[in-house]
Amino acid sequence: MYKLYWAENTGAFAPEVVMALAGTPYERVLVDWHAKEHWGAAFRRLNPMGQVPVMILPDGQVMTESAAMILHIADSTPEAGLAPPPGSLERAAFDRWLFFMAVNLYGADLRYYYPKRFTAEEAGIAGVKQAAAEELDRLFALLDDPLTPGPFFGGERLSALDPYLLMLTDWYPPAQSRPAIARLRTALLAEPGVKAIWDRYQKTGS
Repeated sequence: MYKLYWAENTGAFAPEVVMALAGTPYERVLVDWHAKEHWGAAFRRLNPMGQVPVMILPDGQVMTESAAMILHIADSTPEAGLAPPPGSLERAAFDRWLFFMAVNLYGADLRYYYPKRFTAEEAGIAGVKQAAAEELDRLFALLDDPLTPGPFFGGERLSALDPYLLMLTDWYPPAQSRPAIARLRTALLAEPGVKAIWDRYQKTGS
């Protein structure tokens, strides 16, 4: 069984949805974000960076990085059809957009919410945040074309890309006004299994 260390409003949401959709057995371990448990010695033995999520694989191996977790689960459960087969042309597109979101959108979200981390000058904080918002607007606009067929990223079929994008749009509400993104959010949150996990991540609790 997998073990997922999670906290509300964190990147644990997307890999948990992918595990649920794939039918992968897993156990949740709530990390007390407000008490800064992720900075404690016990958690940092799992992830020295103090970041949530952390996934423990069935053999005890520790895995970090939510996008990597998504790829691992999707490839471990090919029968679920959550990602195209490795080596296919469709998989090349899938990987492109997953890494686009993980590197560009996720990174810009961090600069938007934690601008102090990205400048050594107090006077630079506002500029970092403003630049991050402008970049997020530009990046989300680039998703209009691939999302247009809709309602999901891959068209009619839900894939592992969709919960990841849903999570990122939640962190930057202005993106939700874009028609293609609004359509994806509506379709994804209409999925009962996704909605149940979504509701839990919007509040403190287990």
